[in-house]
Parts: sequence; C-alpha cells; structure tokens
Amino acid sequence: MASPGQKVVLITGCSSGIGLRMAVMLAKDEQKRYHVIATMRDLKRKDKLVEAAGDAYGKTLSLAVLDVCSDESVKQCINGIKDRHVDVLINNAGIGLVGPVESIPMEEMKKVFETNVFGVIRMIKEVMPDMKKRRGGHIIVVSSVMGLQGVVFNDVYAASKFAMEGFCESLAVQLLKFNVTLSLIEPGPVHTEFEAKMIQEVKQRECPGADPDTVHYFKNVYLPSSLDIFEVLGQTPDDIARCTKKVIEASRPRFRNLTNPMYTPIVALKYADETGGLSVHAFYHMLFNLGSLMHISMTAMKYLTCGCLRSRTISPN
Repeated sequence: MASPGQKVVLITGCSSGIGLRMAVMLAKDEQKRYHVIATMRDLKRKDKLVEAAGDAYGKTLSLAVLDVCSDESVKQCINGIKDRHVDVLINNAGIGLVGPVESIPMEEMKKVFETNVFGVIRMIKEVMPDMKKRRGGHIIVVSSVMGLQGVVFNDVYAASKFAMEGFCESLAVQLLKFNVTLSLIEPGPVHTEFEAKMIQEVKQRECPGADPDTVHYFKNVYLPSSLDIFEVLGQTPDDIARCTKKVIEASRPRFRNLTNPMYTPIVALKYADETGGLSVHAFYHMLFNLGSLMHISMTAMKYLTCGCLRSRTISPN
C-alpha cells in the first residue's frame, strides 16, 4: 500500500527488460516518491525482478498478476488497488515480430496487435475514467521509433506502433481538458533478452510462402545489418528507464520523447519530404546498396550526431 504523498505507479510487462528496470528504478527512488505496482502475466517469472529490487520489494514495490490481453485480468488487477487509484500508468508490455510478411501467419500478426495495441487501449480504458474524475494522472505508452518511421521486414510490428501513435495523439487532446497527461516513450534498438532471443530465433526460422530472393534479403542482408545497428545504436533498458523517470518528474512532460538522439536525423528524413520518397529511398540505399558498408555508415552516423541533436532528447522540462 502506498504511503501518504507517494504516487502509485502501475507498470505492465515487468518480468524482464525495460519494464523490470523501470520498476526497480522508480521503487529505489531516493526520496521514496513512488509506490510501484509491477505486473506480469505469470508471477513464477518474478525472481529477477525481486532480486533486482532488493530491499525495495515489499516496501515501495509490490507485484500483481496482469494479462493485458484479458478484460477480466485487467479489471481484477485495477480493482485490487486501493480506491482503484493509479497516478501513473506505464504501458510497457509488448511483443515483437520480424520477417517477410508472406511467411507470417495471420494469427501471429493478430497477437502482436492484441498486445501492442488493444492491450494498451484496454489498460487505458480501465484507469482513464478515474483519472478524469480526479482531474489528474499521467498515462505513459512505450512506443518505438518504428511508430514514427517504418523499417523493412518489421512491417507488422511497425504497424502496431503506428496505430498506438495515432491513438495517443488523438486521445492526448481530450485528456488535456481533464488535466491528464499522455506521453509516448520512443526507443530505438534496446539490448534486451527479448531482442537477442528474437534475432536468434528468426535466423533459424523457415520462411514458408516467401520467395528465395526475399528470404536471402531478409537473412543475409537485413539481419546482419540489424545486428550492426543494435551494436552501434542500441541503448540499455536502464537508459529507457531513466528517460521515463525524467518524463514522470517533468513539470511539463513532453508528448513525444525519442530516447536515442542517433535517431533524430533518421526520423527527420520523413518530415523533410512530404512525398515520402526521401526516407523510402534512403532506407533502400542503406540496406541494399551499402551492404557491407552498413557498419561503417552506422559508426559515422554516431559521430555525426552532434550536441545540438543530443539536446533534443528528454530533459526534465
């Protein structure tokens, strides 16, 4: 139970990765400003979180079962919180999907949308009415830079993040009238067990339905380039957790929050040309024409990202 003056922060998807580090960082806040309710589908997976939380577990951090894909689970979790009072909702739970569209079953695509889109909407629908009644609250959605710029062979995942960006952009306007803040956290590549496992799995996966050329481009061109990008541009879950904490603590939180300054010029390509051709052709040339030079180009981009771009990342205000 939260102490007087503490904000109640509910986070989805806390068994590992970004959600785990967010929960631990907020629970270990030196001023003890937060009581964190860290949720996951299966509490059998709590050990890493409990170990990382240390003394905070049972004090400023508690656990709850929550499946964002279940109406009943979501309602039961929120009803289990005193007065259903949630000050900050962090929608972090999500799943990825990569590969040629022809080879991905429709059921897998639907699972991505059920978690990444409808799971978030389900959570917001459950806590938003109470926030509006109180005229206060903060809803945070962990989106992705792929919600701003599509990436080849990530078609379905990017589509789910684009959907959330549009949903949140629309909802944020209404919520302002009720003094409820909505913020998007938009990471690029993040080094997590989730990402590493997914890349290893897709390397071994067959691609039924896809032609040999497409399979070649995916496995022998895209995947090696993707690993280079992760190596050069990848952030850690702690980086994302720190950015999120700054957003929570800001006096005037920003709506969009790119966590990685390296992606500012990439996203800017899209808005520099209203026809969309500039970004499409730039990504085409980076992937198919640069080939083995991808790693060099990524390293160059790292050094070309100057201080003025870094200053556009998250600041307290």
